[in-house]
Amino acid sequence: MSMRPTDEAGRLSRRELLRQAANGFALLPFADLAGRQQNGGALVRHHAPRARSVIFLYMDGAPSCHDLFDYKPRLVAEDGQKFGMTMEPTQFNSRGNTLGPCAKFRQHGESGQWISDLLPHMARCADKMTFVRSMHADFSEHTNANYFLHTGHGLQGRPSMGAWVGYGLGTEAEDLPAFCVLNGGLVPPGGVDNFHSGFLPAHSQGSLFAMRGAPVANINPRESDQRQRRKLQLARSLDELSILREGSDPALDAAIQNQELAFRMQTAVPELLEIEGESAATREMYGLNSDYDKTRIYGRQCLLARRLVERGVRFVELTCADTGSDRWDQHGGLKEKLPKNCKMVDQPIAALLYDLEARGLLDETIVLFGGEFGRTPFAQGNNGRDHNPFGFTMWMAGGGFRPGVSHGATDEYGYKAVEDPMSVHDLHATILWQLGIDHERFTYRFGGRDLRLTDVYGRVVRELLA
Repeated sequence: MSMRPTDEAGRLSRRELLRQAANGFALLPFADLAGRQQNGGALVRHHAPRARSVIFLYMDGAPSCHDLFDYKPRLVAEDGQKFGMTMEPTQFNSRGNTLGPCAKFRQHGESGQWISDLLPHMARCADKMTFVRSMHADFSEHTNANYFLHTGHGLQGRPSMGAWVGYGLGTEAEDLPAFCVLNGGLVPPGGVDNFHSGFLPAHSQGSLFAMRGAPVANINPRESDQRQRRKLQLARSLDELSILREGSDPALDAAIQNQELAFRMQTAVPELLEIEGESAATREMYGLNSDYDKTRIYGRQCLLARRLVERGVRFVELTCADTGSDRWDQHGGLKEKLPKNCKMVDQPIAALLYDLEARGLLDETIVLFGGEFGRTPFAQGNNGRDHNPFGFTMWMAGGGFRPGVSHGATDEYGYKAVEDPMSVHDLHATILWQLGIDHERFTYRFGGRDLRLTDVYGRVVRELLA
């Protein structure tokens, strides 16, 4: 005798009806939901956005702002002399004398921004940039500071900012992930967990694109298109049947979306990487013909970042190429190594800003530049700088930020933020706000708590907004 669940009148229960209709109209709402979550529109949006995407130019190792953006005449005047402030403990506790900048500074643009001669191309973009000269971080060691910058938490396991954005807004591209990481060759301390989805659904995790070899792992088709489609159709029908029997499972939902997206990416990724179709002038502008191979690598990343946001990807992060100088982490050999890092990124980043602006994309794209902390204004040894979380500079461009302005300041040595300090939580809150998300209302229930990117901290720094 049949044991199908019925009500008192002998009618089928809702669950049993869905089981019997597993391959019919009952699946249409599910298919639509899965499609919208991965591809379209806003799942979370609390107000009208000023931006729709982010390009994060992550400077792995922490660049020295004293040599790039934070001009302090006192460092020049007292170079080599005893440091004039109390020095905090540092990573290696090798604290020497005051160390002046290793290049000259000049004022640029109508806004008069102070920028080092090491960055001549970026200097011409001074009036497009919004400088925050009073950033501070909670950690002075690379791994914890990287987790903090990326996830708002100093320990492993939390979702990356890119994952939060991808989860909240989805992607406008049907055949590309919401969150892409362009790996120039150096995965930062802390590893790929800096780009992880944490407790968020797996489809919000960053997808790594390599600049050499296979661009995306396991993306090349090994079977015919028709055979893959049949396999996907079978897998999806089995997964959906499981959902109808057992109830919704976020992990299974994410697996379905990832399988189908990977199939679509097989066509989209090769087309994305065909930059030979770009004009000769564009390739020259990005430095793809540079005599320095690291400029060519980073130039390709910046060009691909533009192509990704053009296609509707929400969050793109770029990592650095290996200049042989231990990233931007110059504990020694500063005067020889720092110029290599600058030559790698200077021309490509300026080209990215000009290109986005020319295509009408800069107004809706946030470009963010910075590392996990700053460097000391006093020497480590006689030609290096140790880690400094107390004060450093980051900049943004586009995305509704006020161009050509400086916010906050460090002290006269550039050591600690003393005017309008801005935390990493404030940075996250402000970027989310520009994307149309209120960070205090953007939560995810996990472990019995409503968690968010900014934890219980952060404020939107409205002084930065146009």
